[in-house]
Amino acid sequence: MFTGIVQGTAPVIDIIEKENFRTHIIKLPQALLKNLQPGASIAHNGCCLTVTQINEDNVSFDLMQETLKVTNLGDLKIGSPVNIERAARFGDEIGGHQMSGHILFTAEVLEVHQSENNCQIWFKIPSEYKRFIFSKGYIGIDGISLTIGDVKDNSFNVNLIPETLQRTNIGSRKPGDRINIEIDPQTQAIVETVERIVSVKR
Repeated sequence: MFTGIVQGTAPVIDIIEKENFRTHIIKLPQALLKNLQPGASIAHNGCCLTVTQINEDNVSFDLMQETLKVTNLGDLKIGSPVNIERAARFGDEIGGHQMSGHILFTAEVLEVHQSENNCQIWFKIPSEYKRFIFSKGYIGIDGISLTIGDVKDNSFNVNLIPETLQRTNIGSRKPGDRINIEIDPQTQAIVETVERIVSVKR
């Protein structure tokens, strides 16, 4: 389980390509290495990955074909900054909202509006997922727990404070970029349950 409170970014330092498979290696900050063991879960741009090897502060992860297809991790290049969150432990403060690390789809950045102390970003989503998007609802964007602002047709926006821009990679996003999206599990469960009930009554 994750909380959507990104603990920092880490650069990709190497990528090993195989057929329908990839291993990437990130340089993890020292503060996030404590008690880290192979088999541990770490979210990369919100996607839960398993540690496969640790070589000092260089940590390896394997990405299978489905992960490369559904998420934006296949777009990463050497030097790309990745949002990082280690799995939550029992007793940890949940400062964001409960997240599973399972990416449902990617959204496209439409517009970025910068001001002195704020940044607003608009995203375009596939039409089949717009039923999950509500103003003031929770959403995971590249692993960041955020509140949805305005919703228009197949698009929505979020407003970002300087702390989020400094701690994560979202401040570097530009129109056309693909962003990992995880829908709040409670929202998804409620919407799908209502849909099933309505379908049965018909």
